[in-house]
Amino acid sequence: MSTQSKNARAFIVLGASGGIGAQVASQLSAAGHELMLASRKSDRLDDLARELKASKRELDAVKCDEVQACFEAASQKFGRIDGAVNCVGSLLLKPAHLTRESEWHETINTNLTSAFATVRAAAKTMTSMGGSVVLLSSAAAKVGLANHEAIAAAKAGVVGLARSAAASYAGRSLRFNVVAPGLVKTELTKKIWENERAAASSTAMHPLGRLGKPEEVASLIAWLLDPANSWVTGEVFSIDGGLGNIQGNQRATRG
Repeated sequence: MSTQSKNARAFIVLGASGGIGAQVASQLSAAGHELMLASRKSDRLDDLARELKASKRELDAVKCDEVQACFEAASQKFGRIDGAVNCVGSLLLKPAHLTRESEWHETINTNLTSAFATVRAAAKTMTSMGGSVVLLSSAAAKVGLANHEAIAAAKAGVVGLARSAAASYAGRSLRFNVVAPGLVKTELTKKIWENERAAASSTAMHPLGRLGKPEEVASLIAWLLDPANSWVTGEVFSIDGGLGNIQGNQRATRG
């Protein structure tokens, strides 16, 4: 048996058809792990599962019973679940007074309820052996950004959810951590980075002077899923080009 086979583990990637989710799946697959890829029905999910020779499951991640069924199916298929990541998300850029009630509920459901469904399913399925669960927040949950009220509230809720779950299940070796990106170039954010003016403004907000790449966020997620890092739980990892901790675009220059 190869070393890679001995080290193979089983992971669930929710939101696998998105930019970050697909990169997480690709990196985990390249490392020889078994995968259950989950998202709403899409050609992208079908293509990715075929490309990576991975299992797939179509679901609505805001429905707890569907997420639970996904975890149970993965556990039955692989014999265990070593980790899960929820890359499901949306982006609403509107001030509160222009946000419709339906938009508020949709933002909360997509970003926070799906995260809760993931935590709930992991707690029901993974506590016998432990493992790692990674949720996605946003730099907007840490920094006050104009026109981000709904998404900032949802993503801040993800942080509170993860930390509470980390406390609840630490005794069962089930870890919960959060990755909080700045603006990453994905299909979801395409309207921003394809607009010259919006792209320039967004880039200037990130002290490193550029937007993030999906593979950069995916690498951090893969690190958190790795059992070699099993003494990490309840943490929020910013990966935002300095947006959350550095004032302005003050990159050092050489004299």
